[in-house]
Amino acid sequence: MTTPVPAAPVMTVRGLVSGYDGSRVVDEVDLTVAAGETVALLGRNGVGKTTLVETVMGLVRPVAGQVLVGADQVDVAGRKPHVVARAGVAIVPQGRRVFAPLTVEENLRVAARKRKGRTGQTWTVDGVYALMPRLAERRTNLGSQLSGGEQQMLAIGRALLGSPDLLLLDEPSDGLAPAVVETVGEVLRDLAGSGMALLVVEQDLRLAFSVADRVVVMNKGRIVHESTTAEFRSDGARARSLLGIG
Repeated sequence: MTTPVPAAPVMTVRGLVSGYDGSRVVDEVDLTVAAGETVALLGRNGVGKTTLVETVMGLVRPVAGQVLVGADQVDVAGRKPHVVARAGVAIVPQGRRVFAPLTVEENLRVAARKRKGRTGQTWTVDGVYALMPRLAERRTNLGSQLSGGEQQMLAIGRALLGSPDLLLLDEPSDGLAPAVVETVGEVLRDLAGSGMALLVVEQDLRLAFSVADRVVVMNKGRIVHESTTAEFRSDGARARSLLGIG
């Protein structure tokens, strides 16, 4: 029997330390995300999850450590966000942050970049519409005229137009109705199936478990648990202890 060859890493974080005003919010974090893998980053509020993804994206400057991305594992720690984006990383921030005065089409067109992802795909506006037809239906509507779910889809589409190899998503279910959350999950599964790597910060465990291959839990700025999603779900006592639920 042939042993499967592990997928190549798209991101490798080593000894990452970052925070604000001298505080350590992210403390010596090691983390790997492979091509085609979806990792759910879980933990109680305030443990450093958002700071971690923003540090990877270059929005928070690290104090120490490495953020290695791409096929060549180039270190982008401390680089500006546009440099990180050119290396193949995109972020869907919490709260969506779409441009309210612009139409859906304009929001997408301003984000378009001429970059080919590691799978050979270059995302276009038409490709985003094909993935999320509701956006095509609303293409002439302003960002301010969209529902929360439509804004979330627009934020995802905008990130895809950089043709990233790694997509960071910070609370994609935040404020959305259950039916819309399921639609978000379908989109994320489609992206992972195309070979894209996903790191998903999420409080909605149903969504996290439905999309993630692997679960990583943070506490007090550190990674305190890693396992497959199946293993994590099979140990309810540990899950409740780590996440403070139940």
